[in-house]
Amino acid sequence: MANTIKDRTAIVGIAQTRFGKGIEDSELSLACQAISMALDDAGIAPKDVDGLVAFSMEDGREVEVARNLGLGGITFFGQVGYGGGAGCGTTGHAALAVASGQCEVAVAWRARKRADKGSRPWAQTSSRIDNPWQWSRPWGLLRPVDEIAMLTRRYMHEYGATRDHLANVAIAFRRHANRNPHATMKDKTLTREQYMAARWVSEPLCLFDNCLETDGALAVVIVSAERAKDLRHPPAYIHSYAQGIPPQHQVMTNFFCEDPLAGPSHTAAKRLWANSDIKPGDIDVAQIYDAFSPLIPLSLEGYGFCKRGEGASFTDDGALEWPNGKLPTNTAGGGMSEAYVHGFNLVVEGVRQMRGTSTSQVEGAESCLVTSGEGVPTSALVLRR
Repeated sequence: MANTIKDRTAIVGIAQTRFGKGIEDSELSLACQAISMALDDAGIAPKDVDGLVAFSMEDGREVEVARNLGLGGITFFGQVGYGGGAGCGTTGHAALAVASGQCEVAVAWRARKRADKGSRPWAQTSSRIDNPWQWSRPWGLLRPVDEIAMLTRRYMHEYGATRDHLANVAIAFRRHANRNPHATMKDKTLTREQYMAARWVSEPLCLFDNCLETDGALAVVIVSAERAKDLRHPPAYIHSYAQGIPPQHQVMTNFFCEDPLAGPSHTAAKRLWANSDIKPGDIDVAQIYDAFSPLIPLSLEGYGFCKRGEGASFTDDGALEWPNGKLPTNTAGGGMSEAYVHGFNLVVEGVRQMRGTSTSQVEGAESCLVTSGEGVPTSALVLRR
C-alpha cells in the first residue's frame, strides 16, 4: 500500500507516574500528571497540543484533560476500546491524525485505578450477563483469567506446551523487572521452584501467570517526523501500525470460530507486516502484551516469530531474556512484573529501547515490536530508531 504512515510520525515524549496499589490520586489527576511530564520530556508546551486519544474506559475525558492542563484548541480527539487491546491503538490513532494533518501534536495516554473494584467489570454482578459475557459468566468463567485458562488448556492439549514454558515467560519478565527501579517487582526475585509451588488462580494458571493489579498512568507525545528531529530526545519513529479482529471473534474465549487459538494477533499481523519494511526476523526487541503468560507464545506465533504450535518451545533456553536471548521481550518487566496499566507501559518501554535508555537495554537495537491484548480486538506497532 503506497499511502501508509510509515516513518511519518515519531514518539518524542514519554512519561509515567509512580505505580502502586491504592494511590490516592484520581484517574484524571494521574492522567494529567503523566501527560504534563511527557510534554516536559518532549520540550513541548501544553498550549501546542491539539490532538488527544484515550482508552474508551478512561475516566479523565478529553474535555477535563484539556482544561486542567491548559491545552490549546483540540482539532482531533478519539477513543479506542477493548481495554488491553487499545495501548498501541491509541498511539496509532494519534499517529494517523498527525500524519493526515488533523493535528500537529497528539497525546495518547492511559490512567488507571486498578485498586478500585469498580474498575473490574467481572466484579459487578449486574454486568455478568451482558453482551458476550452471556456465553461465559453464567457458566463459571467469571474472570478473564478463567477464560484464558480454557484457551491455555487447549493450547497445551494440541501442541504439548507445559507449565515449564509458562515459567520461562514469568521468570524472564521478573528478571527484567529486577533491573528496573520503577518496577513493582523490582525487589522480588522469582525462581522456577517458586513458580511451580505457587497457588492456582485458575488451573493451569498459577499466581505468577497473572499480571499485577496496578494504579498509575503513562503518556506519549507524537509529532511529525520532521518536527521530531529538532526536539530533545532521539525520535522513536512509528514505522508501522495495525489493528485486528479475526473472523467470528468472541472476546477472550473465542469459542465460536474454526480455530480458537488463531486470535486477533494473526489478523493484526497481516496488516502490520504488509505496511512494514521491517519483518519479524529483523525485530531486535519486543514488548508483547502479557496480562497472562500464555498470551506470549500465542502472540509469538500470531506475529510470525515461529510457526503454529512452536510459541511455547520458542521461550526455551532464555530466548526472552536479556542480554543474550534471541528476542528479549518485555524488558522493563511487562504487565506481569513492572505494572499493569492495560499494556501502555509496553509502548513507553519500546520508546526507551529506541532511545537507548532501558534498564535492560538491547545493544544496538534498531527496531521494536509492541503489541496490545491477545484475546481481545487488538493493535500493534513497529517502532524504529
